[in-house]
Amino acid sequence: MSSDEEDEPNLNIFRDCLFNIVLEKSNPEQKQKRAKRAPSSKTRSAQAASKDNSLPDPATDPSQLVDFSDYLASEIFPSLPKDLRTISHQAIQNNVTLSDKWSLPLSLSTYEEISDLIPPPVTDSLETYGLIKPPASDLQSFLSPVIAAYLTAATAAPPKWIETKLTACEICERDWVPMTYHHLIPKTVHAKVLKRGWHEERELNSVAWLCRACHSFVHRMASNEELAKEWYTVERICEREDVQKWAMWVGKVRWKKR
Repeated sequence: MSSDEEDEPNLNIFRDCLFNIVLEKSNPEQKQKRAKRAPSSKTRSAQAASKDNSLPDPATDPSQLVDFSDYLASEIFPSLPKDLRTISHQAIQNNVTLSDKWSLPLSLSTYEEISDLIPPPVTDSLETYGLIKPPASDLQSFLSPVIAAYLTAATAAPPKWIETKLTACEICERDWVPMTYHHLIPKTVHAKVLKRGWHEERELNSVAWLCRACHSFVHRMASNEELAKEWYTVERICEREDVQKWAMWVGKVRWKKR
């Protein structure tokens, strides 16, 4: 299933957001032994899954994890409502109805409507590889953070730092994925930063251009206060051993051309 050309930029955003969720759930430290379950005959995810019906280990098998995420995105995204697939900052600025409909947080009924549109093989795959475990979790609980992250990214206003934008991630150096801007000194701690004299006011709006995967990693590695106090430049961040290992791994992740 393919999406229209006008959907393509948003497909890349959606795929990135979904990949982050799958990546979090494939963390080896959080994995649990999953019961084996034969996938549906309609499920194409076998191309991206390991033989024991568990998610690939991101530390050793990035290509399979990417393939699996790519499969999910290729099935889910074209099934979404047209206005959700093509949403943008400009679109919601010019259409109050659209803005009201897709403003976060979405209602449970909206998430249910979206879930009802997803092809059954997707649910089969998610259950097979332990991403959802009924009755504790379901398709809706898996999709909710993906849709929320996608809407946040797709409708974000162009930053005033757009003239500083780079074509490659400043951590992993990939130049074939969408870039996001990371506030090196998180805005939520600006008042504390000035009060304690950690940085001058002119430094508060410093940003780094990161892919979404690296952006998420940075926020997982330290609290906002720690980022502001200790990890306030890309150079300092990249000196960390865990960041270096992460960059080596994620730098190998490359979406296949369709």
